[in-house]
Amino acid sequence: MTGAGADPEAGPAREFVVEADGGSRGNPGPAGYGAVVLDAATGETLAEAAEYLGVVTNNVAEYRGLVAGLRAARELDPDATVRVRMDSKLVVEQMSGRWKIKHPDMKPLAAEAARVFPPGRVTYEWIPRAENKHADRLANEAMDAGARGERWSPSTSTADLDTGRSAGGRTATDGGARAGSGTGAETGAVSAARTGAPGAARPPAESTVPAGPTALAEPTAPGATGSAADPTAAPGASASDTAGTRGAEADAGPPAARGDATGTPGPAGGRRAGAVEGQAAVGGARSASGGSAVRDGAGAAGPAGPEAGPRPDAASEAAAGSGAPGSVGSSTTSQAAASADVRAARTVASPGWGPPDMGAPATFVLLRHGETPLTPQKRFSGSGGSDPSLSAAGREQAEKVAASLARRGTVQAIVASPLARTRETAGIVAARLGLEVAVEDGLRETDFGAWEGLTFGEVRERYPDDLNAWLSSPDAEPTGGGESFAATGARVAATRDRLVAAYAGRTVLLVSHVTPIKTFVRLALGAPPESLFRMELSAASLSAVAYYADGGASVRLFNDTSHLR
Repeated sequence: MTGAGADPEAGPAREFVVEADGGSRGNPGPAGYGAVVLDAATGETLAEAAEYLGVVTNNVAEYRGLVAGLRAARELDPDATVRVRMDSKLVVEQMSGRWKIKHPDMKPLAAEAARVFPPGRVTYEWIPRAENKHADRLANEAMDAGARGERWSPSTSTADLDTGRSAGGRTATDGGARAGSGTGAETGAVSAARTGAPGAARPPAESTVPAGPTALAEPTAPGATGSAADPTAAPGASASDTAGTRGAEADAGPPAARGDATGTPGPAGGRRAGAVEGQAAVGGARSASGGSAVRDGAGAAGPAGPEAGPRPDAASEAAAGSGAPGSVGSSTTSQAAASADVRAARTVASPGWGPPDMGAPATFVLLRHGETPLTPQKRFSGSGGSDPSLSAAGREQAEKVAASLARRGTVQAIVASPLARTRETAGIVAARLGLEVAVEDGLRETDFGAWEGLTFGEVRERYPDDLNAWLSSPDAEPTGGGESFAATGARVAATRDRLVAAYAGRTVLLVSHVTPIKTFVRLALGAPPESLFRMELSAASLSAVAYYADGGASVRLFNDTSHLR
């Protein structure tokens, strides 16, 4: 007999509830999953599974949790029917067949999950994060174990006790070492079989639809500097030199006021349109326990505490601090202040209503090349000039940024402009990260025509009328038939669209120049062309923009040079 449903005298097949979750502390980053199998009639915990996965995305972790939960249910009874409950709208909708699965990493995992039980025996239901605490806690236990260099063990897990799942129904032996039954198929996943009396019944929750205003961003950690938080930065990294030179692009520019924006932390650029699934709020408040795994963002997070969850849910976390059901809050003064900051940021950044889960964004980490011999002289250096290589200082800058990106560990691909200085910078970084460099012509610098190699003062002296026209209109071309800013903008927009499609859900380093990088930022902000003259971009600086499935964008970092200090 293979299961309870295989024997006609054994009665109807059993019904299980599988609750699963997964998270990534950084996206991708150190990740883990958790899953629990419940008796649908009594609410008793029958099995648990959790595993540290190494560095993967949160969506991969969620799917791995689903597969582990289904396999644990099959171990208990291969003839059972299963009701899957998850707070990932993405997984629920995709496995229910209502959303297409486009990401190549998701397709095989979804197919694997679909094969565990015959079609029609598994149904899917979305639940708020507040109702998924058990799996949430297991995932964090697995990630915490991985951070210690250990494997998660059911004998040390307190998730079932802490979430009150089986209160009053645990046997004496259950409070000590548990008998591990294993899932049989998940390497490193341990499923703890329960043999005690049924616990308190837990009525199944109805599937609810996420509601409430959408949220675009969460604030950075207190004390962060710069105009936006770095989604790839380690705690303490700051943006700098955000107010800058008005005038020529590339390596040239007239002297202008410059300063560090060190006031109120800017938004970290989280999930758009309804789900704040793992913002880059470095050290930011999530819960009273002081940490949670970050999902669907490219950022880093502090260590997860015992009560931390893999990520906030669209309905519960978007209402944090507002008193809405499922909100994550704290009675302490510091948490209340952080919650107020979250609400303020969302009030400013919220674009309206939208779908609750769009998956991980394509995140472009924008690196300006290191210095060339022309850079300190502030000479125009576009795509129509001498194509200089890096200077010794520029190579040193490239080495420093490579070391910084290696520590962060979030870059998955590198794309560079075809010019010598960008390819050299990209090559230094790629050697450190163990990646190849793809070349994209659309990332090249503007062609400055007859101004190539000249300083701003020399252009002012020789071509005053042409320079004035160029400064006043994005359609004006530099002397001698160079490229206008309008033409550069159209080129960069087309390049952006190609790269977003090619690198959906991934973090990509784009090694480019002043004008294209400023243009990426300008287009993401919906700012007018003249904003190009109001940004300063230092050599070897980092900026970042995230692009979401609905076409929206979020600027996460601008002109960070902290790695050069």
